[in-house]
Amino acid sequence: MSGAAPPRRGLKLAAPAKINLYLHVLGRRADGMHLLDSLVVFAGIADEVSVRPADALSLVIEGPFADRLAAEEDNLVLRAARRLQTLHGSAGAAIRLLKRLPVAAGIGGGSADAAAALKALARLWGIPATHPQLRAIAAELGADVPVCLAGGPSFVGGIGEAIEAPPALPPAWLVLANPGRALPTAAVFKARTGAFGAPGRWAEALPDAAALAARLRPLGNGLADAAIGLMPEIGEVLHALSRQRGCLLARMSGSGATCFGLFASQDEAHTAASRIGARNGEWWVAAAPLLARAPEVEPF
Repeated sequence: MSGAAPPRRGLKLAAPAKINLYLHVLGRRADGMHLLDSLVVFAGIADEVSVRPADALSLVIEGPFADRLAAEEDNLVLRAARRLQTLHGSAGAAIRLLKRLPVAAGIGGGSADAAAALKALARLWGIPATHPQLRAIAAELGADVPVCLAGGPSFVGGIGEAIEAPPALPPAWLVLANPGRALPTAAVFKARTGAFGAPGRWAEALPDAAALAARLRPLGNGLADAAIGLMPEIGEVLHALSRQRGCLLARMSGSGATCFGLFASQDEAHTAASRIGARNGEWWVAAAPLLARAPEVEPF
């Protein structure tokens, strides 16, 4: 398998928070999997995956949320690494995960980490970034991994495997807030009731953050009611975000519990994040830009 020359030193890649600007549940397949329609973007706050050449695969987890994960066989980063290693007979790697994002939080942290591991290891082992097996492995690992592998703004359909580029999105800022508790995705889908939604996509480019908020406002998150029923604190987070000066839209991301506020400017976002964090000391709160493109693998 030929690709770029494998590096002799280490490589690192940001694994940014995944945000569902809207999320509609369109139906349910016979196998129980839900059909979705969503606009996914990524925020400029991230975990970090780094890899170095080694004789065997290993994983070390560090960072503020390292105690929520274990470097065991079911860890999504190790599963991604072992799958890629088995397919291509590659050498080992020493993997380090710097865990800055909360776990089971609706922002795709584990999926983003797995996607970053696939990208970094592919470069380390000389596998072309466009090799179709990378996408196949991503689809096997979980519904959010394919869009995290793509890495940029995307309309997502099917059960997560159908990815299309949206029209250009304007610059914007996000304030992310999580009440400090994990919320398992499976529990939220199980608790969802009511009618299924319809697609919410559009084709026109939007000039600014206010226009983006206006386009998103009639859409929603089809899992929000179920998530709030399981964790009422999500309603408190949404209320806190919506009350901040400059907040154009407040909504839950994914299956929760993280919510986001959409802002036009960096100053408004940072001010809002500071105020929310000061009043709710147990919450995880961060301000970050909406990323226009995927992060790139970097040597170190």
